[in-house]
Amino acid sequence: MKIKRILILTILLSACDSDPSKRDSNPLHLPPSGFVADPIKGQLLFNQSCQSCHGTNGRGTIQGPPLVDKTYEPKHHANLAFNFAVKNGVRSHHWKFGDMPAVPEISPEMIGHITQYIRTLQKQAGIQ
Repeated sequence: MKIKRILILTILLSACDSDPSKRDSNPLHLPPSGFVADPIKGQLLFNQSCQSCHGTNGRGTIQGPPLVDKTYEPKHHANLAFNFAVKNGVRSHHWKFGDMPAVPEISPEMIGHITQYIRTLQKQAGIQ
C-alpha cells in the first residue's frame, strides 16, 4: 500500500511541473518495457558499484547494510524500492549506517540487473 502511494505521488508531482524541460522522463528510474534482467550481469555491476558498501554477495560491511537480509525481502522492499534508492538516495531508517546517497551513474537497466542478482542471492539464502 505504501509503495502505491509513493508511486502515485511521484507521478502526480512529476506531472505538475509546469516546465516540460525540467520533467524527469523516467521518474521511477525503470528500465524500458520488455527489459529482461540478468543476474550474471547484475553480479558484475554489483561488484563494481555496490560491493564497497553492501559487501561481497550483499552481506554488508561497516559502511552499509546487508541486502541479503529479511529486511530487504520483496514483501518489504519491492524492486521499485531499489530503483528509488539508486535514483534518489535513502535516509537511514532500518540501520545505523547513515544515509545512502543517490548513485546517478547507475542506469535503470543496470539497477534491474543488480536487483535480479540480489533477489537470486536472497532466494539462495531462503529469503523470499
